[in-house]
Amino acid sequence: MSKEIHARLDALRAQMRQKGVSAAIVPQADPHMSEYLSQHWQARRWLSGFTGSAGDLLVTLDEALLWTDSRYFLQAGQQLEGTEIRLMKDGLPETPSMVEWLTSNLKSGETVGVNAMVFSTATFADLKGALSRYGIGLNSDFDVLDEIWRERPALPDGKVFVHDVQFAGVKASDKISLVLKNVRKQLADSVFISALDEIAWVLNIRSNDVRYNPVVTSFLYISGEGSTLFVDAAKITPEVANYLKGEGVSLAPYASVKSFLAALPESSKVLIESARNSAGIAEVLGERAVKGQSAIAMLKACKNDVQLAGTRAAMLRDGVAMVKSLCEVQSRVAAGERLTEMCVAEILRHYRSQGEYYFDESFGTIAGYEGHGAIVHYEADEASNATIEPKGLLLIDSGAQYLDGTTDITRTIAMSAEPTAEEKRDFTLVMKGHIALGSMIFPEGTAGSQLDAIARQYLWKEGLSYLHGTGHGVGHFLNVHEGPQSIRLNYVPAPLTPGMITSNEPGLYREGVHGIRCENLVLTVDAMTTEFGKFYKFETLTLCPFERSLFDLGIMTNEEIAWVNAYHAQVREALQPLLEGEPLQWLIKNTEPLPLH
Repeated sequence: MSKEIHARLDALRAQMRQKGVSAAIVPQADPHMSEYLSQHWQARRWLSGFTGSAGDLLVTLDEALLWTDSRYFLQAGQQLEGTEIRLMKDGLPETPSMVEWLTSNLKSGETVGVNAMVFSTATFADLKGALSRYGIGLNSDFDVLDEIWRERPALPDGKVFVHDVQFAGVKASDKISLVLKNVRKQLADSVFISALDEIAWVLNIRSNDVRYNPVVTSFLYISGEGSTLFVDAAKITPEVANYLKGEGVSLAPYASVKSFLAALPESSKVLIESARNSAGIAEVLGERAVKGQSAIAMLKACKNDVQLAGTRAAMLRDGVAMVKSLCEVQSRVAAGERLTEMCVAEILRHYRSQGEYYFDESFGTIAGYEGHGAIVHYEADEASNATIEPKGLLLIDSGAQYLDGTTDITRTIAMSAEPTAEEKRDFTLVMKGHIALGSMIFPEGTAGSQLDAIARQYLWKEGLSYLHGTGHGVGHFLNVHEGPQSIRLNYVPAPLTPGMITSNEPGLYREGVHGIRCENLVLTVDAMTTEFGKFYKFETLTLCPFERSLFDLGIMTNEEIAWVNAYHAQVREALQPLLEGEPLQWLIKNTEPLPLH
């Protein structure tokens, strides 16, 4: 593989020399600013061999560097080994940013090449401004992938289907009206949307264009005079075309989006969100662009009653599948059967697929045994596939897409009947943070960053920590990672609001030993109203026991033990009527109350 990577980088450098470019940036991005990409846009993966969902590649005429965050330090280090590409651990004090590296290593008069269609408006503006201060030029039309990527996959051609209002809760035409109200508040008369999950949500349409994310490769223009969906005609059936026409949406070719925008009247005021629209789009719009906040993000994040009812039903089915899966995994390993990490993923897929409304997994299952559990976004393949033995810890992070909801759950389970003291202590410190966050009551207007330390405090007291965020928003039969809210150390100005579904997933990772993460999805709901205003709390939606044998009761308070017991009682009551045989006995055993002090 390293020889192939070297050849690909050489082909890129040949194009750079031809076009007078001293450095080229290849981000993990597409024209829709997506987190997860279709194969057509996996340029950074193709050029580097690194498969993580975050990280950007910088190639100069004699060097290659890849920046990625802490979730992927171990994975990137392994996958880049043997190539010339140097890993830059983003976020560490000693690691310069890509811009800092460029301005320190390029000379005035040299040029950086990028494709503006895969850079957000905000990122592109920051990059251009920073480089210009050092006399470094920026070529925004350096798009050479088709020349060097001879076998580049085509754009996705999956058929579009309607996400019925029985699941969505609100008609597309009514959503468009709500969006236009938000647009007008920002002094615009129309809005251009590149984000695939926002388009799917507004129009109640879905497809399978991006693995695990049921979105449609498209752009959307909404105005009071009508809306236009830019999408390849081969993806649209007559039934979907009629549906969209009935909702006031016309169709245009995907590739015609720039010419359409360029032809808009100069007096148009088109709202674009700088973080989720490309610089290439902003360049076409010019003075017609009104840069502001998403008109959709908060509407999408706050689920309606129909969506919430569907999510709760999906959680029941997912809980049944989880219990059956964990029961099978533990019993087979205890019986001495050979079971691998990939087998675990297949067991989960098997039981989930039996559930009503199952569509797909919501992401690739992370089944990390012992040291593999410390690789935060690990996904087993034939080369890494470890055999699970009756010792150590197994971290399982998995989820599903159902027509009525999206799930995401992590459980850390003991493969030994008697976990070690370190395993129990590490697990319990993580769970103490999980319990503390899940029990929080907080005032209206609170952002996730103001709660993040609640989950980390018990680890910090022991000199321990984790580098990923504590919680992310979750879509409704949409992307498993959804904004605008998140729970993390850095400030994200999106208040936790009733209707939002967010993960609660603190963790702890000891390289080469084990990884621990404990994740439930929680719903923000009303708690109380006092003379000090409104207060909110979290309702736990996920239904599956935590590993009882891993709790170190000696470092838990009675209040924490009572929380676990109450949660397990809730899980048992909800799932018991839906199980029988060995899985039912497993559920009963694993939801027995822990003894109070």
